[in-house]
Amino acid sequence: MTTLLAQLAPQRSTQYSDLVSALAPHELLLSPVGSQISGLTPLEVAGQTYLRFELPSLPTGEQMAELGKLATLSAFFETIDQLDHRPGPWLRPLESGFEPVLPPELAAARRYRGKTNELLSHFLCNLARYSSHFADQPWTALRLLDPLAGGGTILFSALMLGAEVAGVEQDQQDVRTTVAYLRQFCQEAGIACRVQEERLRKVGRRTTLTLGKNPPRRCILAQGDTDQTAQFITGFKPHFVVTDLPYGIQHNGPIVDLLTRGLPVWANLLPTGGTLVFAWDATRFERAEMVSLVETTAPLVVLHSSPYDQLAHRVDRVIKRRDILVAQRI
Repeated sequence: MTTLLAQLAPQRSTQYSDLVSALAPHELLLSPVGSQISGLTPLEVAGQTYLRFELPSLPTGEQMAELGKLATLSAFFETIDQLDHRPGPWLRPLESGFEPVLPPELAAARRYRGKTNELLSHFLCNLARYSSHFADQPWTALRLLDPLAGGGTILFSALMLGAEVAGVEQDQQDVRTTVAYLRQFCQEAGIACRVQEERLRKVGRRTTLTLGKNPPRRCILAQGDTDQTAQFITGFKPHFVVTDLPYGIQHNGPIVDLLTRGLPVWANLLPTGGTLVFAWDATRFERAEMVSLVETTAPLVVLHSSPYDQLAHRVDRVIKRRDILVAQRI
């Protein structure tokens, strides 16, 4: 057996520091490497927090590339108990081999009010892939939809991983500024960016951006109601629907109305074995209530087994409990 240490990803804001420690073990175990892991425990070394775990042998290049895609872990080390008769543990860095298709700064650099944390966005994208029938396919062969796209952070995270993406957002200003941000980011980073603007009859506006060259990645951004998502993304067949539900709502009525209208539309766009993943403020809207709403509204089965029922975590003094739901298209 080989013992490895994985360092928790650093966070700029202390507001999200608990997010990493709460979700990192689950992301690691759900990853394609997770089935071979044993002895997973947290460990402090020289004031730094790691996850300690064992694999049957040193990870292969393919396994290291998968580990490098994890949102909540930033570096990996082989542990050596003794070196030149000096007791350890000594840590030997392991190269991940993961090369993002677009720069990670794409999701991190943009700041706006109500932004979904980029680490959470990355985690939700990974969770969707790991929990689907498409976990063995590379991100470059996959497509992701965010039907409540906001400022686009989930879309940016998926683009970084290599997916093609589509987002629908009702707020015209959000769509306009997201398109402008993407164009400016690509210009400054020297990334090819081709833009096509369309006005869809009786629906709204759609912008398609083609980013990069090897391979080129498509990003569709549409301004309109999420109920009309199918009309906005004709020709785009998502494997995953990933979103972050609105926060700051004092009563459950608006969320119930949104999901009652949206869930059947989103689910019907997914192939069998595709996944829906979303985060929501569970401080007032309990998990059991959310599971019932999802399963009675759309052809989806919510995943209940561990660790899917252990993804709740604290955000701040207002959102004391944010939870994450994963459902599979049947």
